[in-house]
Amino acid sequence: MTLLGEIERKTQQTEDRGVLRFITAGSVDDGKSTLIGRLLHDTSAVLEDQLAAVARASSKRGQEDIDLSLLTDGLEAEREQGITIDVAYRYFATPRRKFIIADTPGHEQYTRNMVTGASTADAAVILIDARKGVLAQTRRHATIAHLLGVHHVIVAVNKMDLVGYDQAVFDRIRRDFLGFASAFGIADLRFIPMSALRGDLVVERGAALGWYSGPTLLAALEEIEIADEADSLPFRFPVQLVVRPGAGTDFRGYAGRLESGVLARGAEVLALPSGRRTVVENIVSLDRSLPVAVAGDSVTLVLADDIDISRGDLIADPDNPPRAAKTVEARICWLSAEFLDAKALPAAVLKHTTRSVKAKLVSLNDRVDIDTLERQPSPAGLAMNDIAHVTLALAQPLFVDPYGLNRATGSFILIDEATNQTVAAGMIDG
Repeated sequence: MTLLGEIERKTQQTEDRGVLRFITAGSVDDGKSTLIGRLLHDTSAVLEDQLAAVARASSKRGQEDIDLSLLTDGLEAEREQGITIDVAYRYFATPRRKFIIADTPGHEQYTRNMVTGASTADAAVILIDARKGVLAQTRRHATIAHLLGVHHVIVAVNKMDLVGYDQAVFDRIRRDFLGFASAFGIADLRFIPMSALRGDLVVERGAALGWYSGPTLLAALEEIEIADEADSLPFRFPVQLVVRPGAGTDFRGYAGRLESGVLARGAEVLALPSGRRTVVENIVSLDRSLPVAVAGDSVTLVLADDIDISRGDLIADPDNPPRAAKTVEARICWLSAEFLDAKALPAAVLKHTTRSVKAKLVSLNDRVDIDTLERQPSPAGLAMNDIAHVTLALAQPLFVDPYGLNRATGSFILIDEATNQTVAAGMIDG
């Protein structure tokens, strides 16, 4: 390796690109858990006692090699059935980036779990079994990732070792996937052949896929640029808590998480719903004063003026404010096992950022066939996992952005007042 190449390699190893949240999705037995186990194992993110426990469990099953899928399939029911039935979150890091993985279920009846995992994901890894090709569940997961605004998608064609590492198989699957997904206009779409079981092109390149010249899966994940996406949006600061230490002090601050944008000390802000404008006097984090906060920072704001602000209010960019809405058009994924009858639409509590208001489903406008993307107008109702366009009426106004522009202020959940169960996850249309 040349001196220049060695310098570039060391620079890449020490560069920190921040945290990447990604989901793995696919049909049953496409190898999602094995893939995550391979990532954890080959990046040295597994403790020795964990690896020893997995080795013992593999031996009890009569397997000669370590079953890396057991590193993620922690639920006893999953181990007995050999499937993943819940969203399992795992964490690992490389010198270039930290990662949070959501391993989402493959069964169709757990589609709602995939919605949960994808709602906060920056990227999606959609696995395809090289022997089976593109299946209905592949199309379903790709469609959900698109609907939920996941802009970075990697299609991992797994189990290439079981088809003799045949490039023609990979090329055919790539064509089939593009045949339906090209309509989505995914900004960053990549295809990688691999074998999670053998480790080819997951973390290391391996020797069996020499015809593929692109990056490994890990390298592709490390390269994804997401840091500036939330920072570049108008700032939105939902208030979680009003901080008043107690008697003997006149300190009053507003604690929360800056969901988008950049907020500097001295900046003018708009308080909603009051509509009052003021200036940020100080930004406090862990008893330290900060000159600026960026998207993702949890801070306490001190404002120059005494304004009536409470939990659920929103501090926003006065030049690019959110829309005040008492009626919203939205896409929802129905999460409840109870059928939603269009003739008896219920009231519910709508939770949006830190604000909760009473809401009424006014109409089911259409149901989305997530296999074909066709809209079926005026459905009779919604079953669990159905996605539909709906209209909601709100008892009090919310301050919202379209989900396509701002995922934090464009999303919500619906909660059944009687049972306190979350019955739907929603995305506000423009």
